[in-house]
Amino acid sequence: MPVILPIATTRERECLEITEDVRRIVRESGVHRGICHVAVLGATAAVIVNENDDPNIGVDLLRALEQAIPDHDGWLHDRVDNNAAAHIKASILGPSETLPVENGDLLLGTWQGVMVVELDGPRARRDVSVTVISE
Repeated sequence: MPVILPIATTRERECLEITEDVRRIVRESGVHRGICHVAVLGATAAVIVNENDDPNIGVDLLRALEQAIPDHDGWLHDRVDNNAAAHIKASILGPSETLPVENGDLLLGTWQGVMVVELDGPRARRDVSVTVISE
């Protein structure tokens, strides 16, 4: 069964680390070895694994995405709800990550963390699904 982790975003674009919340869910699941699937339930946000020691990584990522996919660049979807660039960026990054579980914990590198990338905020609530599956 997935656990729904609600998060709030406070800016139009931001990276929010959720590693400790996901770790808690994994530990509470009782799964010793398996996988953990983390997915944001929305079309204008993403889930990534990246460095969690320097918050500038998130700033740089958002800047790179903005340079590659500028807002209001003639996107057809902007005629519907004015957020086409957010949809495109979210599609490129992807809505989910699947991570190994070993010894009842996430198996991540020293500097790796799980992050939600908000691309169309702020949102009072973004739901993140965390599913832990035993081997």
